[in-house]
Amino acid sequence: MTFDDVRTFALLWDEVEDGTSYGTPALKVRKKLLARLREDNDSLVMFGIPHDEREMLIESQPKIFYFTDHYRDYPIVLIHLSKARRAVVEPLLRRHWRTLASKKAVKAYDES
Repeated sequence: MTFDDVRTFALLWDEVEDGTSYGTPALKVRKKLLARLREDNDSLVMFGIPHDEREMLIESQPKIFYFTDHYRDYPIVLIHLSKARRAVVEPLLRRHWRTLASKKAVKAYDES
């Protein structure tokens, strides 16, 4: 999987748009960061992942999920896109989208 793959399915959701963050491609919802590509061009910075869930993800799938000391205190997990599948990435991304999107957009998604 690549960032372009992530971008393709995420842009189908209401209010998602292309952007940049720290000089890398990013996806935003109402000007708030949904996810971004790390400078290594393989890792997705995935926001909205509580620390206990992050630990469980890393323990259960260490080849896909990881974090660096920089992200230690934040609800973020890093995802090796080249080793991940859409079935793993999309639910995490969609869950965070639901926290950033308008109630109207979430309702429309749920009704479709």
